[in-house]
Amino acid sequence: MLKQIFKTSAILSTLLSLIITSMPAVATINDAEAINKAGRQRMLSQRIAKSYIMIGSDVNPDQATADLDISMALFEQQFLELLDYAPNERIRNSLNDAAIIWQEFRLKVLEAPSREDALTVLTLSDELLARSELVVKAITEHVGHEAGHLVDISGRQRMLSQRIAKLYIARAWGIKNQSVDESLAVAINEFGTALTTLRQSELNSTDINQKLSKVQSQWDFTNAGFKISDQGKFVPNMVSVTTESILKKMNDLTYDYEQLMIKSKG
Repeated sequence: MLKQIFKTSAILSTLLSLIITSMPAVATINDAEAINKAGRQRMLSQRIAKSYIMIGSDVNPDQATADLDISMALFEQQFLELLDYAPNERIRNSLNDAAIIWQEFRLKVLEAPSREDALTVLTLSDELLARSELVVKAITEHVGHEAGHLVDISGRQRMLSQRIAKLYIARAWGIKNQSVDESLAVAINEFGTALTTLRQSELNSTDINQKLSKVQSQWDFTNAGFKISDQGKFVPNMVSVTTESILKKMNDLTYDYEQLMIKSKG
């Protein structure tokens, strides 16, 4: 399976390398879609590392291998779409900076997972996240729309769901590192705070509020797993399942905010 992933991703990366410095053509995605897709790139940086950790720690490895394949292909596909969209030099430069880290990261995660390399993968995923965050910021500031800010926050919740799972499963695998523990605590706090922010938005429709309530219920349940881990007991399978469910719900909500933005601009 990993050999197949490498071949598929190698083809896509060759294409990416050929056009990485090219000027954008006519935009094929709108501003709202660009914020959504750029936000999804942040999520994929964490999801790919999570899949690597899951494969190495034998947590649903078959599904994790499939997710790794899909996530890597989607990252490169969306990169090309965003590069085509990029309306100014700041956004193009931010994308090119992210691509440099991506090349190193993608090669590392295609290697057989090991505890020895896990921290390197975690570090590279964080570097890619930081570069991807700058892309989102550049696009959001270019758009300058209130609903765009909600697309950004909601999209970032997708990333946090995968970041939390990545760090939690790394701890369960025996990756003992102070920065991992601290980053996990920060991510958990950020998710809860942002969820409160979204629920308080006056732009929410009744449907959006109902969906957010379901996310809140699932998040409250997931927190129980974190409390158990404080006692030295880990439930990586449960956390991987619940964060996956939260990811799907937040992806749906991000689309709802994207449509809200499009309608309000129209």
